[in-house]
Order: sequence, then C-alpha cells, then structure tokens
Amino acid sequence: MPPALADSGEASGGQISVAAAAGAGSTVENREKKGRFLFGDSFRKRVFFNYEKRIRLLSPPEKIFEYFASVRNPDGEVYMLPADLMRAVVPVFPPSESTVVREGRLRGERSPGELHCAPSEFFMLFDTNSDGLISFAEYIFFVTLLSIPESSFNAAFKMFDVDHSGVIDKEEFKKIMALMRSINRQGAAHRDGLRIGLKAGHPVENGGVVEYFFGNDGNEPLHYDKFSKFLKELHDEIIRLEFSHYDVKSSKTIPAKDFALSMVASADMNHINKLLDRVDDLVNEPNLKDMRITFEEFKSFADLRRRLEPLAMAIFSYGKVNGFLSKQDLKRAAYHVALAGIGIAKEHALPGA
Repeated sequence: MPPALADSGEASGGQISVAAAAGAGSTVENREKKGRFLFGDSFRKRVFFNYEKRIRLLSPPEKIFEYFASVRNPDGEVYMLPADLMRAVVPVFPPSESTVVREGRLRGERSPGELHCAPSEFFMLFDTNSDGLISFAEYIFFVTLLSIPESSFNAAFKMFDVDHSGVIDKEEFKKIMALMRSINRQGAAHRDGLRIGLKAGHPVENGGVVEYFFGNDGNEPLHYDKFSKFLKELHDEIIRLEFSHYDVKSSKTIPAKDFALSMVASADMNHINKLLDRVDDLVNEPNLKDMRITFEEFKSFADLRRRLEPLAMAIFSYGKVNGFLSKQDLKRAAYHVALAGIGIAKEHALPGA
C-alpha cells in the first residue's frame, strides 16, 4: 500500500489500546491539518475499499478477524462488535455522508474514525455475559452459518439430522458444524489462531447460540422451524447492520449513492472500479442525487440479490434477444422471483415501467 495512503504504523493486524489512541489524538489531528495525505478522501476511500475487499477474499480468517475487530481488552484479547462482524463478511464502502475512509485497521494505526452502527438486539439473544462482544471462535461459527444459503436451509438441517428423527441434538449439531467449517473457506483455513496468537478459548459449541438452540442443560431438541427462523434472522440482521452502516445520521434513510455503493460493492474485482465510477456519476443525476432510500426498500433489494439464480433465469427468459434489458423486463423478473411490488423497483429503479 502506498505510504501516503496508509495511516501511521502499518504492521500485521490489530488495534491500538484506548490509552495510546487518546495520547496520539492531538498529534494525529495536527498532522492531518497540515495535509499529510497526497490524495483526497475520495481516492483513498476507493483504494482502501479495494484493499479490504482483497483481505476478505484472500486472507486467512485470523487476519480478517483482527483487521475488522474494534475491541481489545486489557489482556490483549481481540473481540468484534456485531457491526464488525458485518463489515468482515460484507464488502461495505465508507458512507458518503461520513469522513471515514476505511472500515478496519492494522496494528499501530489510529482508529479510522467513528464506525457507526446501531446496537444489535439479535446478537444480544446469545450473549450470555451481556458484554456485546464476539470472540474469534464465535466469528468462525457465525461465518460458517452465514455460508448456508437460504435455499439450502432444509438440506442443511437434514444434514444435521443424521438419525432422521426430524430434530437434531447437541452432539449431532457439533459434528455437522465441524463438517461445515471444513467446507467453508474461512473455517477450513482456520488453524486455531496460531498464526497471529488468536485463541479460540472455550469451544463455540458451548456458547450462547448453542444454549439458545438446546437449552441451558443442552438436552432440548432443535426443530427445523427454529433453526430456519434463526438462519433467516441472522441474514436479516446482517442486512440491518449494513443499512445502519450507511445511515450515519440515524435518519432511517440513506442516500441513493450509498444504496448504489451497496449494490456494486460485491462485484468482481475486475469490474469494481468501472462500477464505482458510475456510482460517482449519480451526483449529476437530478432525479437521484437527493433521493433517500428506506430500510424496507434496501432490504427488498437485498432479498432480491439473495435470489440471484432464479433472478438470472427470469432475466434470461424476459430479456431482449439481443441482450438489452428494459426496466419493464427487470420489474417482471423481480415479480417472478416472488418479489412482486418491491418498493424500489416500482417507485425508483423502474419509473414509468
């Protein structure tokens, strides 16, 4: 990374202590006032976004965890907040209404800025000590669960139900989670954190989520409906946290530009810069530059993205023979993947369709 783009002290992953951050605050502020960066925030945001996207795609889970984790306790142990978990699994761009230029940090660096996200009531359901923190072992656990597509919920549960009883017990769950981790990229790359000193600590199978599934004594059976509901709510909570990431003013709406950033952020690295250029051009669109997107609209499109395979089939069926896709075609395609009447497609993305 070019030195002019990086904050001070670039080393292998980590956070700085609260005391060190406070002590360095005035110095950092003075240096920033003197214009210590060669490039503007817009360029730096894009460089850091691409850098962090590569971290998510290519780095071992230990590095991903430590880069995006924002909490270090007095013993030096690193933890995530729920918003950190979202940023580690979702390629988010710095909000357009924020001065933040990146989402994580490396050891020795100052905090990149106030990382905004509302508290997560969902994750508090499984927080047995009410500290609001996610350990490295829990991170691997949640990443593994998030790797299960909604369309595969039933199949995943049947995998868990090895004795075909219609329910699964704690031991069946532990066995299948070990298998799922071996299949998931981050789970398979995980080596108990030995690369940079992260320790899994207590087995995650004994944590709050498992207690939620199987009761305090671990003897309650887990039914499919409860498991399916949990996985859906986990995916929905990640969407809510992503929206909250862009809603820096807590207005319950986000700019159209940030909505567009969310849509293109998951694109292939070979196309991402071209798509980001198109997002930047939104400021020149009079019908879009002042538009605000609600959470309901944001979630509708997020749900649509989670159904990419049937959407692709619908687009193929209703698109023009020469490859041209009209607004009406897209609206019809959305309808045929069970999202008829979604707010954005009907009112904003497809005006006049």
